[in-house]
Parts: sequence; structure tokens; C-alpha cells
Amino acid sequence: MLTRRHLMVTSAALAGASAFSIGGKARAQSADMSIGYIADFPNASVLAIAKEQKLWEAEGIEPSVKVFTNGPIQIQAMGAGSLNFGTIGPGALWLPASGRAKVVGVNDIGFSDRVIAQAGIASMADLKGKKVGVPQGTSGDMILRMALTKAGMTINDIQMVPMDPSTVVAAFTSKQIEAAGIWYPLIDTIKPRVPDMKELASNQDFYPQTSFINTFVARNEIVEQNPDLVKKFLRVMKKAMDYRVANLDHSIEITTAFLNAPKEATEKVARSRKMLTSKELDAFTKDGTVNKWLTDFNKMFQEFGTVKDPLAPEKFYTGDLFTSA
Repeated sequence: MLTRRHLMVTSAALAGASAFSIGGKARAQSADMSIGYIADFPNASVLAIAKEQKLWEAEGIEPSVKVFTNGPIQIQAMGAGSLNFGTIGPGALWLPASGRAKVVGVNDIGFSDRVIAQAGIASMADLKGKKVGVPQGTSGDMILRMALTKAGMTINDIQMVPMDPSTVVAAFTSKQIEAAGIWYPLIDTIKPRVPDMKELASNQDFYPQTSFINTFVARNEIVEQNPDLVKKFLRVMKKAMDYRVANLDHSIEITTAFLNAPKEATEKVARSRKMLTSKELDAFTKDGTVNKWLTDFNKMFQEFGTVKDPLAPEKFYTGDLFTSA
């Protein structure tokens, strides 16, 4: 875990005090446009596209990007003042709902989460009293709880076993657990070893009422003190999202290179998601759809006991900044 310390050393602060010129354009310092991301297709593709298509140059920005293993660590870095922007999955949305950061935009919608079970288990009702592995506080945890609720059950009806994602894979393949709340591409690792496994629930079962969104987040102070910088970030992200929808094949190629990842895995994740255009997201923001998605997550976080009194979405989603960028 990152320690709560300021990583902005004096030299960086001094460097940030003056703009420097590249190709005749004054650029904001990379310390201001510091962006965290998770090394997967939805979160890295926008940055790979922005780099290849020279979208930052159009805004006169030189970004500084850094990879993180998850969303909460990015928001912790924001709290320490060492990161201004990030990309997080739905499992970390409780942090903006707790006032620790602002959601500044929606990235895409994921359909890769599943409740899986060993052969012989045909329904959620069959999980009563069974051992179910789940990485707590993740989208796997969410899909499990939602599927249980839909079946008229609660987490108390099963033996929930908290474990990290790689342990879920090992425990399921060795049949130490009877089911799991987990996601692709990890399920692709499980399937060859447990070919008769069953999928009991999927994100698709709850879409569009509940959508497992990846979002762009920003440090509270940067939103308050420099909304123009936030708009520059969002303009680049919106252009990158539009490019991704129009050029998915090429986006997969450049993201594979950006991540130095196997193309097959990157492609599988890319094609399992719903990519949205900036126009669609502007409409979803204006008609209240995004706030409804965030309200659904707030209810889940309350049920999980993660956040007792989450903020209303209007308090942590800066919809006006998104639509005006």
C-alpha cells in the first residue's frame, strides 16, 4: 500500500511553477496531468489511443501516466496529493461515494463478471450452505450479492470465503470451493481445467438497470481549483472513447502494444464490453441514467456495509464538467 506522504518533491513543485514549450506550444507540466490506470483494455485503451493519436498535444498537455493494480490505491495516491486523475472499476466506486474523490466521467460498461459453480450445481438456490470464494469489495462480490438477492437469498445463506482473485482460480480448479464470484479473463484460466463448470449469473442479467461501469476519477482539489484542467482531461478521454468505438480492431492492437500483453487476452476483454460514445454518455448524463447507475451502487455499498451514508451521486459525479468538456 502507498503511504500517505506527498510524493511531489520540491524540484517537481518548482518545475510545475513554469510551463515549458514543445513544438511552439506551451504545455502544462506532467505533474498536473498525472493519470493512474489499471493495466487492462478498458482503462488502458483510452491512454494508448490518446498517445497514438496525439490527442494530448491538441490540448497543449504533456501527461504523466502510471500503472496501478486497482482503483483504491489510485484514490489513496490522490489523497496523498501524488495523483490527479485515475481510471477505476465499479468495485472502487464506494470511495467517491465516501467523498474521497470525484467521478468525472464514465468510461465503459463491463459484462465480464460471473457467478460460476462446479458441475451438479444448477442454480443460485443450489448454493445454499455451500463454500463460495469471492474477492471482497470487487465486481465479483457485487455480482454474487445481486444474483443471491434475485434468487431471494442473502450472503448469510452461503459460506462466503474471502480470497484474492488468483486464489479463487486455484481454489475453484482444485474443487476446494463449490462456487465463486469472479470475472473474465480469469474464468478462461479455469475453464480448461474444469470444463464442466456452470455459469449461474452474469452482468447481462441486470443490464441496463444496473451497469458495471468503469469510470474516470479526479482528486477533489483539482476539480475545485482547476476545472479547466479537468475539462482538458475529459476532452481527450471523450475523443479517445469515440475513436475506440469507431476503430475497435486498431484500438485492440495499440492497447496490446501499450500493455505489452497477449493480444488474445486483450481482444477477449475488449469484445466483452460495451463501449460508449461521448454523445451517448452526454445523453446518459443529462437524462439522469448515470446518476441512477451510481445510486444503485450506493445501495449495494450500504447493503455490503462498505459505506453507511454514501453521498448522493450529484455530490460526487461532476456531470456538468463532463457534458461541457
